[in-house]
Order: sequence, then C-alpha cells, then structure tokens
Amino acid sequence: MLSKKMENALNGQINKEMYSAYLYMSMSAHSTNIGLPGFANWFMVQYKEEMEHAMKIYDYINSQGGKVTLKAIDKPLSNFKDAMDMFQKTLKHEQFITKSINELVDLSIKEKDHATNIFLQWFVTEQIEEEENDNDIIAKLRLAGDKGNGLFMIDKEIGSRVYTPPLNEK
Repeated sequence: MLSKKMENALNGQINKEMYSAYLYMSMSAHSTNIGLPGFANWFMVQYKEEMEHAMKIYDYINSQGGKVTLKAIDKPLSNFKDAMDMFQKTLKHEQFITKSINELVDLSIKEKDHATNIFLQWFVTEQIEEEENDNDIIAKLRLAGDKGNGLFMIDKEIGSRVYTPPLNEK
C-alpha cells in the first residue's frame, strides 16, 4: 500500500510524463511545419513513449490501492530556433525527468516502500537510455550541422524510428 506522500509524488510524476508527451507533440508539430518529417516522426514516437510512461505509473498507483489524481498540464514550448535547439531542450527536459525519478527512488527508500522502489527501477534504466539517445543526436547535429545535406541525412535516419507498444506486463 502506498503512503499518501508516495501517492502524491507518483501523481506528480504522471503530470510530468504527460507534460513530456505534450512537449514532444509540440516539437513534432514544429518539425512538420519546418519540413523535417523524420524529426516529426522521432518526436511523435517520443510522445507515445511518454504517454506509456504516464499510464505505467497510473496503473501502478491503482494496483497499489492508491488514488490517481490528475492535474492541469502546462502549455509546452512551441517555437524553436532549429533542430539543435529542440534536442538541447529535449536533453535538458530529460535531465529534469531523471532528477524527478531519482527523487521518487529516494522517497521510496525513505518510506521503506520496497515495491515502489522495484517499480521505479524500470524508469531509472529508461532515463539512462533517454539521455543517451538525446546526446547521440546532439553529437550528430554538431558534426553534420543543422542545415543542408547533413541535416537531411539525420532527418532521414531518425525518421526510421518506430514506436513499439509495450507487451501487456500484467
């Protein structure tokens, strides 16, 4: 059973994951608008993954006898200087999410909530992957530049990303 403090913190994380999805949907729309369909696809896959993360926490709260309480989602950024700007903002945002997940893990330890601690380990691992992916794309943008042929090659490469829905883990 979740403590009230843990339940509130997990509900806060649902909101952060939903905001993440909203931010990546905004970046997808911006990418479409500036003629980068590969980037649009990459961010739309990211949107779907963030929604999946929110639902994973939603399901966990319910499975532990807690109450899901949804909060308002802030308006995301909608204008970006270029592809590099989007990915630098993506990395900064994912670092914020990593910090938030780490704080949840710390709380689970403090609360001696071993079940939640085990549950959160999946998110710890996921955040390592998220930041690594962002850093890889930023490195490619630095090498190739964010205009011309290099940008179009990166657009084509990241456009091949496919969303894979999770297997039913219950």
